[in-house]
Amino acid sequence: MISLILAESSLEIVPSELKHHPSVISHARKLGKNPSEILLDNSWHFAAMKGIENEMKRGRPDLVHFSILESTTIPLYFKNKMKLYVHTIDNKVISFGEHVHIPKSYHRFEGVIEKLYQEKTITTNNDVLLELKEMTFHELLDEINPSKVLGFSTKGNKSTYEKIAKEIPDNTCIVIGGFQKGHFSDSVKSNITDLYSVGDESFEGHVVVARMLYEYEKTIFM
Repeated sequence: MISLILAESSLEIVPSELKHHPSVISHARKLGKNPSEILLDNSWHFAAMKGIENEMKRGRPDLVHFSILESTTIPLYFKNKMKLYVHTIDNKVISFGEHVHIPKSYHRFEGVIEKLYQEKTITTNNDVLLELKEMTFHELLDEINPSKVLGFSTKGNKSTYEKIAKEIPDNTCIVIGGFQKGHFSDSVKSNITDLYSVGDESFEGHVVVARMLYEYEKTIFM
């Protein structure tokens, strides 16, 4: 089994320093929720987010949704050959159980994640589907204890998805950024043993997820 981590993902509840901003308050009222119960979203909270720390890596839960869908609707996941984790920009980790069906509608996904932030676990028939914990990237790797940690960045060594897939042993951890722009922080990058670049352009995370997992599937299923 391999592991996939969406690292430093743009998935967080509105932080306390922004919850009194007019754009946040207005959006929360439309949803019938408190500002501290909704996801930070650049589409609605652009004015509030101007100048915050790591601005370009935050407020894009829709991109995280795309990557999760790419990861959980494929044979690799259905056949329990891959474990998925979402590590967030504010050092929380969402772990996924087996055969979890994430809503394809973003609005329903948003509701599920907001509920998860409140309740910490989502279960059905005593099975844990999603679990949220306070955890750093390094602590997550300690829990997974992988034999190899692969990361993707335009700052990495040039290679191709096909070549990388052929060199992935069992118990490898694949790390892909869950943010819109920028690079891994030093605290994440220092834990990656092999950093690769798969092109001169910067691709969105869900594209890298889809292509990398497909190439890996070919090595074990075909």
